[in-house]
Amino acid sequence: MFIATHNAIYAVENDGNGEPTQIYKGTDSQNLSAMVSLSNGQAVVSALSDGTLLVLSEGDEKRIPTGIENPIASLLVVREDPLTLLIGTDEGAHVYRLIGEEGPAERVVAFDALECRKDWYTPWGGPPAVRTLAKTQDGFCYADIHVGSIMRSNDEGISWEPVTPELHKDVHQVATCPADDNRVYANTQNGVYVSADRGHSWENRIEGLPRRYGTAIAVHPTDPNLMIATVQNGPRGGGAWLCRSENSGATWTQLNDQLTESTDRISTGYITFTTDGTAWAVIGNTLYIGKDRATNWRPFWTASEYDGEYPIQALAA
Repeated sequence: MFIATHNAIYAVENDGNGEPTQIYKGTDSQNLSAMVSLSNGQAVVSALSDGTLLVLSEGDEKRIPTGIENPIASLLVVREDPLTLLIGTDEGAHVYRLIGEEGPAERVVAFDALECRKDWYTPWGGPPAVRTLAKTQDGFCYADIHVGSIMRSNDEGISWEPVTPELHKDVHQVATCPADDNRVYANTQNGVYVSADRGHSWENRIEGLPRRYGTAIAVHPTDPNLMIATVQNGPRGGGAWLCRSENSGATWTQLNDQLTESTDRISTGYITFTTDGTAWAVIGNTLYIGKDRATNWRPFWTASEYDGEYPIQALAA
């Protein structure tokens, strides 16, 4: 697994064995944003603030100029050979497709042509964003629009359509599970939604959630019924909860009694499962590890600021 701070990237074993090792250090002006892992955790791709993609693998460093001017908000690996990425942007909600390691990325015309784009917005009046991306093993891709529901592609991001309007339109993260290509999961302003048919229909699953305002969601890699999700008092936090479900969201239990940090806010992308089923969550400056199917949590590592680094920004499993 990989951990990104403001300008550094660390690697750690998926099961939490050993301490995180720093594998990259940038300048203070070179922010890291979206990040995704490759080759079962043997490599990582991260977006830099100038639109360049940083690829790190086995001591090798490569930079790919994407030519994208808007801030990069999300990354998705569609294929590894040749390397094919989907790139979602902030401040405009565009999707780009990058094939190979030379660049530039090509903007997806079909995504720009979606009729529903005219209804996308943000609560503060700014342009919308492609906040997160997810995919299935058989090539379906999903892009969550903040704010504008989820868009779906059945051909690895070439053509796009909206999922059904049963889903709440204010989506904060979309997720899938490698063990079930038909399942899609979303955490929204109105709690968690689950689809068993690739987004054609949705069920709002909120029993046991202490609040409705959802931020992050993650699914166990081999058990599509085991999920963790975060909810909070509102968009600015003011109190947040880490929750767990083992029945696909039919009921939820809170895990905050195992957290020693203040849970004022837990952002989108701040929870994940690694491929071995270990759960992880960022609470404040601290990374927590969740063992035993996400039932047993403890602090694992704290990001320090003494050497110019900043709190944790992203996880990639």
